[in-house]
Amino acid sequence: MSKITRVPGYMQSKGNRNRGPIGDREIRYKCSMQNTILDVLRARPGWQEVSGPNTAANQQQPGQKGDGDWDFYWCDREWLHANYDTMFLQEHQKILHFRNHYELTRKNLMVKNLKRLRKQTEREMGKKEAESFDFFPTTYELPSEYHIFVEEFKKNPGIIWIMKPAAKSQGRGIFLFRKLKDITDWKKGEYQPLTDPNREVPETYVVQRYIENPYLIGGRKFDIRVYVLVVSYNPLKVWLYRSGFARFSNSRFSLDSIEDAYVHLTNVAVQKTAPDYDPDKGCKWATQQLRQYLTAKHSADAARKVFQGIDNIIIKSLQSVQKIIINDKHCFEMYGYDVLLDSKLKPWLIEINASPSLTASGKDDYDLKYGVLNDVLNVLDLENRLTGKEKRVGGFDLIWDDGPVLADDGSMECSVNGSSTTANSFLGCHSERKKQLREIYTAAQALKKSVAS
Repeated sequence: MSKITRVPGYMQSKGNRNRGPIGDREIRYKCSMQNTILDVLRARPGWQEVSGPNTAANQQQPGQKGDGDWDFYWCDREWLHANYDTMFLQEHQKILHFRNHYELTRKNLMVKNLKRLRKQTEREMGKKEAESFDFFPTTYELPSEYHIFVEEFKKNPGIIWIMKPAAKSQGRGIFLFRKLKDITDWKKGEYQPLTDPNREVPETYVVQRYIENPYLIGGRKFDIRVYVLVVSYNPLKVWLYRSGFARFSNSRFSLDSIEDAYVHLTNVAVQKTAPDYDPDKGCKWATQQLRQYLTAKHSADAARKVFQGIDNIIIKSLQSVQKIIINDKHCFEMYGYDVLLDSKLKPWLIEINASPSLTASGKDDYDLKYGVLNDVLNVLDLENRLTGKEKRVGGFDLIWDDGPVLADDGSMECSVNGSSTTANSFLGCHSERKKQLREIYTAAQALKKSVAS
């Protein structure tokens, strides 16, 4: 008998002999999270949870099927890193995360890839085209680029810089500084370049020029969380969710106290620890509310340019890793983009999250995240209900399909002055068309009067 050579699932297309295509049968899923995504999966008609190691159902419930083959797995990154290279996937199976997603979601690698594509664009298409990449602050990796950073620091005395661990989230380990001596303690000890080969490799940080002139609402700083679904890198296929939220700081913005995290960091994990934080009120606006505000305060055209700038950030950042990410038809990624506006309404990319928080901070937050996740499953379409030609599925709009996607004639205009957009992108727009347009217009006028008074 000849020896059978098996290859990982991402290199083969034939299925497991024990289970055929989904067809009309139930869809079996695994989930390693205990939050909103589990609620969505359990409420999905015709979907059956299976238990197993590292899943929410690892303690089998009555009537629940044991571990075995599955069709869909919402796994955590640690499980993927430990198991991906030895997995054997069937044709129809779907799993969260691409193998090397960190090329975009680690802060140092994200900037490295963006810098590389910007240089390539300037070399091939000129400086003007390369300017479309000027949406991330001056950034250096530490400790490897410490001396280069010091040279830049000395060229711009007095400005504020921000230090961030390259692979941490929720605001952990972040601090601001104005003087080199302020990072003396950080630089000492474990962060010095290695001289002893037996010493542990120091944690990687990035140091960025701090955006000192953020756009403020009510005197408070905020950033915008945007949900982006990538179902393929080759060809690149990108869906943008039209709803999201702006996260506000709990304290009024000031550069007088750069050590106050409640002033400078908008992460909910940070803000909810503030002594005067109100969990019922929270610190969030829906993206639709933010778009209405910008329309009323500035103009529909100004608001449109803001969100076009965010579209540009999304596409350029994904293109920067398009040839690096290990593309696998079994994989998908739901990113959480964090974008900051400056006082001139220019959007800046702060970071990209491979595992945006799915734990809700309130009813509205739960409804938003439930809708996002339910529509992710609708786009992935394990039930085989779609034609494959859709430009909109639920709250997701297809903005890139191996090239820019244009809106169909008669699609919703997200404006209040009669102008429309040709791109199939409606971030901050409502789902319904004429009715919601009237509501946008009415709300914008009311906000305009409020701002004027």
